[in-house]
Amino acid sequence: MATWRPDPSFYPSPRMAAKAPKETLAYVAAFDPERARPDAIAVVDVDPTSPHYSQIVGQVDMPNVGDELHHFGWNACSSCLCPNAPHPHVERRYLIVPGLRSSRLHIIDTKPDPRNPKIVRVIEPEEIAEKANYSRLHTTHCGPEGIYVNALADRNGNAPGGIFLLDHQSFDVLGQWEMDRGPQKLAYDFWWHLGHDTMVTSEWGTPDTFENGLVPEVLLGSKYGRRLHFWDLHKRKHLQEMDFGEEHQLVFELRPAHDPTKAYGFVGCVISLKDLSASIWTWYRDGDRWAVKKVIEIPAEPADPNLLPPVLKGFSAVAPLVTDIDLSMDDRFLYVSCWGTGDMIQYDVSDPFNPKETGRVRIGGIVSRATHPKAKNGALNGGPQMVEISRDGKRVYFTNSLYGAIDPQFYPEGIDGWMVKLDVADGGGIRFDEKFFVDWPKGHRPHQVRLEGGDCSSDSYCYP
Repeated sequence: MATWRPDPSFYPSPRMAAKAPKETLAYVAAFDPERARPDAIAVVDVDPTSPHYSQIVGQVDMPNVGDELHHFGWNACSSCLCPNAPHPHVERRYLIVPGLRSSRLHIIDTKPDPRNPKIVRVIEPEEIAEKANYSRLHTTHCGPEGIYVNALADRNGNAPGGIFLLDHQSFDVLGQWEMDRGPQKLAYDFWWHLGHDTMVTSEWGTPDTFENGLVPEVLLGSKYGRRLHFWDLHKRKHLQEMDFGEEHQLVFELRPAHDPTKAYGFVGCVISLKDLSASIWTWYRDGDRWAVKKVIEIPAEPADPNLLPPVLKGFSAVAPLVTDIDLSMDDRFLYVSCWGTGDMIQYDVSDPFNPKETGRVRIGGIVSRATHPKAKNGALNGGPQMVEISRDGKRVYFTNSLYGAIDPQFYPEGIDGWMVKLDVADGGGIRFDEKFFVDWPKGHRPHQVRLEGGDCSSDSYCYP
């Protein structure tokens, strides 16, 4: 795992990372919503010059069933070049793959054959519970001090959820990250501003409020996550809580600026209880405190109740349901997945307080069922969900499944999985790559995408 020189996929700055070679493979989490067959990490050929372009060319199956693979990441990334905790000779080689439902953690080696990855270690939930007191593993990030993994619950499935660390090289569970969590109870996503020694975390809910689907009483009672938490990254202490208010529910994905000198980032709010709209907020440094401002609001669309699932019939409208966002490496374009309406929207966020829409495509959607030039089955279901951007910002990949128990609440007929790619114009604007459409094999649904060598939500940087 150690190398004599820094991994060539590590870059000191986002500017340099944007000049990295193009990816040729994508790793995609695929899960069985019926929990009858093992989940898998699929390998997709994304090289336009390859005869297997837009095809699954490899796969590694998990050793158990029912993991619900969700978000995963690399063992090491560009943060290993940070001066405060350097690990320059660690290699980006292993995928750290949690099971959200099983609380099991898989270590997958992508070398020597990147198309044929192998499981080299499985960390069972009992070990994680014993050493870190957490369960329901959600997101991983490679950081300067080790591999960070967050969890939505404690070992018994209750609050508080939080973060624990793995060793970079042995993958041993080191223990719980928080020294002083303050008022934080719920967990969801996390990321940081390395240049400002700040961790940011968001919220979802405890497993009893999502593992069998969203609970209407919890949603309407504004008891899902609606807060951001700011932490001292190195002291591991809670500093500030920011409440978005009872109207806003499911404050989810965090995307801080890649430039470490910039003290702002973006977070998506899935739904407003007032009008079903979704929103994007910018957090920023305001003097010696953090503040937040709503900068984008995406309205619900009126719809025939006969075309809506039971959960939306009474509203006669399709909620946008912003379930993922991603920020290009140059901090210029923000991509927003509207899983309900089927829109993928590109915003120019050069001014993070005044975003401008620069591109939009529609595919799938609860009512629209918009198709793709390469799709063979006509109307598509699901909608833009997990989105990933190439390091040079020229290509955007996304899949269409959210979560096994929630998919049928909005798409009652079930979701037929797919993965697509967008090409990005230099000055803004997006269009489908008409040659790239992965009609996902039945029995699995695709979720998060990771790109070979890194992408726009895998690495963090200590130099501008």
